[in-house]
Amino acid sequence: MDPLARINETKLPFAELLGIEVVSASPDRIVAQMVVREELCTTPAVAHGGVIMALADTLGAMGTIVNLPQGAGTTTIESKTNFVAPAPVGNRLIGEATPIHRGRRTMIWQTRISTADGRLVAVVTQTQLVL
Repeated sequence: MDPLARINETKLPFAELLGIEVVSASPDRIVAQMVVREELCTTPAVAHGGVIMALADTLGAMGTIVNLPQGAGTTTIESKTNFVAPAPVGNRLIGEATPIHRGRRTMIWQTRISTADGRLVAVVTQTQLVL
């Protein structure tokens, strides 16, 4: 099955709530975007760190999903975030997840989150357990 179709058939309600839109998907790269809305911000009107982490976690999970054998599932077992710059309200965030390791029991993904104009916001490394 096409990776983008596989992602789209997987119900991810939290990703929908955040407004995450998948731009492209392959076993080697997931790209998605979302707009920083006011209700996703902290003071002073910048994306809450948890929102940035949730975007990255979603992309790492999607990357794992497109690499899973049929019938398998996944869950995050570890995540580390380095925040580099703020993402002000109204900005479009672009997340790009690429694999560091794709094993039978775990997969490790690194996600770079930037603003649409290329400013790096965060780098996230996460480990997904294959269920």
